[in-house]
Amino acid sequence: MTGVRVVLVGPMGVGKSTVGVLLAERLGCRFRDTDEDIVAEQGRTVADIFVDEGEPAFRAVEKQAVRRALAEHDGVLALGGGSILDADTRALLAGQPVVYLSMDVEEAVQRTGLNAARPLLAVNPRRQWRELMDARRHLYSEVANAVVATDGRTPEEVTRAVLDALELKEA
Repeated sequence: MTGVRVVLVGPMGVGKSTVGVLLAERLGCRFRDTDEDIVAEQGRTVADIFVDEGEPAFRAVEKQAVRRALAEHDGVLALGGGSILDADTRALLAGQPVVYLSMDVEEAVQRTGLNAARPLLAVNPRRQWRELMDARRHLYSEVANAVVATDGRTPEEVTRAVLDALELKEA
């Protein structure tokens, strides 16, 4: 195993999974999403875990999922939007090839409508999204080697920008 090729971080709905799949195809490796790992392990959705057990319980599960994925996976890895809130997780990302996929609130509205099953955006989604980003933006930047804006770009254009930002060659 050679280690993770690319770790994607950023807010919910930014396209980490979509871009991650494309990146993995271009790099000739596997894609893994820690939110999907959690759903498979827990047998229920992220939203259900939030509702049933609360955010702290979800964050503990998420922290373990990220730790496991970083240790086991050797392809492209997408992390849940809030995973960078944990200091231990941020420390694990040091030295990893991390790309922060960014977008503004208007792009988030266009992509997700901010009305999907997003437990942290249940009431006044625009305001809550802005507040989440105010609290997280600096953490995404802290762990990232590169920032790639996704606003107005297709997934293919974002994928190319990530490859260029990390100076990666396609397989």
